[in-house]
This record gives sequence, C-alpha cells and structure tokens, in this order.
Amino acid sequence: QALLVESGGGLVQAGGSLRLACEASGGTFSSAVRGWFRQAPGKEREFVSWITWSVGRTDYADSVKGRFTISKDNSKDTLFLQMDNLRPEDTAVYYCAAGYVGSPDPNDYPYWGQGTQVTVSS
Repeated sequence: QALLVESGGGLVQAGGSLRLACEASGGTFSSAVRGWFRQAPGKEREFVSWITWSVGRTDYADSVKGRFTISKDNSKDTLFLQMDNLRPEDTAVYYCAAGYVGSPDPNDYPYWGQGTQVTVSS
C-alpha cells in the first residue's frame, strides 16, 4: 500500500527557510492533486497549498502567498514545499495529502501523511 511520508521539518528562527518533502513510498499514487495543510495546537487543520500532478497548476492560502512555493518531481513521485521568510505564526504540524480535486477543504483529500513539525522562533 502506498504511503505519503513527509520530511524536512525542524526549528528555525523567524525570517529563515525550510524545505519540506513528501515522498510517495511503497507504491504509486494515482491522485490528480497533492497538497499541504497545517495544524497548530488547538486549531483546526488549515489549507496551505495544492498542485495538480499533471500540469502543475497551483493555489495558495493568502497567509503564505509570496513566501511559500509548492513544487513536484514526478520522476521521484515527490512533493515539495519551500518555505521562506518564516514567521512564528507558521508554527504547526505540516501534512501532505493526496486527492482528486484541487480544494482547500481537507475533507476532499482521502490520503494523508503522518506530518512533520515546523517550529519558528521569534
């Protein structure tokens, strides 16, 4: 059974950068869209960005536009999230997800990774 496995989280100072990766392992996902979501303590899971797996069409939450960049490597079946100019409010567990329609609603994504912690200190 294919799994989504995130990596790249960590602790960084405000203004710094991190690059998250999400690799599909153990098989191939046939999903049309993959995305990134995040969840801070005591808050609901929120949309960050999604990308269509074929042509690379993207969408971003307003809170990350201009700072985060989503990308993909189809040959490695891997999704990336480049996060620049990080802020303390970006602190959360970041999850990758796979689905069939580009959507900001986490309920539209049936497949999820286990998450990776991103902590931004002020």
